[in-house]
Amino acid sequence: MAYDDIRKSDASIKETHDLIASDKVEGTKVYDPRGEHIGSIERILVEKRSGKVSYAVLSFGGFLGIGNDHYPLPWSKLNYDESLGGYRVDITKEQLEGAPKYDREDDAYWNQENGRRVHDYYGVAPYWI
Repeated sequence: MAYDDIRKSDASIKETHDLIASDKVEGTKVYDPRGEHIGSIERILVEKRSGKVSYAVLSFGGFLGIGNDHYPLPWSKLNYDESLGGYRVDITKEQLEGAPKYDREDDAYWNQENGRRVHDYYGVAPYWI
């Protein structure tokens, strides 16, 4: 079996109750405490050394994906809610709108100083501590 064939068959493997493929997380809706949709996960960011998911980048605003804002949210703030089929967070849309955001193309954003700003805003300890 060729390597590409193995990759294709691996991609079709169904998740267990504890694991999910990253491509299934991307696009998942995010809900506020009242169950109202406030955005979707555009991407997840994994810490290179530990392999742990550190952030979910939420996307919302704009129209049909154009003009969306991008908000890094510490992964620890998300809880999967089976009844909603998405992630629930303990923040409102208004709080999210005041959160640190970044330009999707700005790779320089991902430094420890900005990471600390994000974690301070949400009141959680940085993942690297």
